[in-house]
Amino acid sequence: MQAFRIVDAGAAPMEAANIDTDQVIPARFIQKPRANDFGQWMFLDVRRDAQGRPLPGFVLNDPAYAAARILVAGPNFGCGSSREHAVWALADGGIRAVIAPSFGDIFFGNALKNGLLPVVIPAAGVQELQAALRAEPGAHVRVDLVEQVVRGPGLAPQSFAIDAFARRCLLEGLDEIGYTLGLVPLIEQYERGLEA
Repeated sequence: MQAFRIVDAGAAPMEAANIDTDQVIPARFIQKPRANDFGQWMFLDVRRDAQGRPLPGFVLNDPAYAAARILVAGPNFGCGSSREHAVWALADGGIRAVIAPSFGDIFFGNALKNGLLPVVIPAAGVQELQAALRAEPGAHVRVDLVEQVVRGPGLAPQSFAIDAFARRCLLEGLDEIGYTLGLVPLIEQYERGLEA
């Protein structure tokens, strides 16, 4: 898993509330093995028409936002089905963080376990940031996990909370298995003590 410390990158405003996992990745792709690049299916049904042409009006189809690595979303982002594939689609599509007033609970947990940082800040801060990004397409937002703060155009610095274990894993680029493997020397030491 790629470590997350500070991401200073272009951001895209996605104002809609309740963007669910079915919108993030259509159900027909969830049978695909993880070895696939799920980014190719990110927002596919709302991003492209039946012939695969970009739909005008979808924010990530706008050249000013196409390289966004941060989404600034409406409330309850990632609600709906509990598919981890939605997180894979975002991560494989280059998204490193999603800032929103709230998230679907299962999506939130899946994001943390897969190196995608879900950042909760107050709705007023999200709306200010979205307005600034619409006024200045291509503007950068800085998500600092070390200091746990978001900075962006038109926005006073916003602190955010995160579980200490999840923060450590993200900072070190470890999933839960990687973290546990790092404890092997301590486990072996403990087991030697049992044998004595």
